[in-house]
Amino acid sequence: MSAEETTVGEMLAATVPMVRTLNLTFDEAGPERAVVRLPDQAAYHNHLGGPHAGAMFTLAESASGAIVMAAFGDQLARAVPLAVKAEIGYKKLAMGEVTATATLGRPAADVIAELDAGQRPEFPVTIEIHRADGAVTGEMTVLWTLRPHR
Repeated sequence: MSAEETTVGEMLAATVPMVRTLNLTFDEAGPERAVVRLPDQAAYHNHLGGPHAGAMFTLAESASGAIVMAAFGDQLARAVPLAVKAEIGYKKLAMGEVTATATLGRPAADVIAELDAGQRPEFPVTIEIHRADGAVTGEMTVLWTLRPHR
């Protein structure tokens, strides 16, 4: 990871208690892609022995937050990023360590142009959750906004 990517992961770990609670690891945290891992931990298993749905939701939402901070962290002086809504679908049984890969759904420049025009832009972040064998176990979309400071 680059120094900027490390900073985003460290910042989220320092400021978001659930990131620390779940021991999430930020493998990538760039403006176009973020990759975050949830280690296999019995304390966060469901009744089938895999990661609990809530832990996977937090993993995916954290990956979306990492990409948002990497893409728009330089806008914090004038706007706050907020998750507006999220939708998740669980596709296959997840077992062991799972990884979430987030991608920005709109060009960052378009989002910033809307902010520059005095609007409150919204943009999706899509996330795939997969197991170590590569099988996609879940898909999530988080709709984010940059709310201008008043």
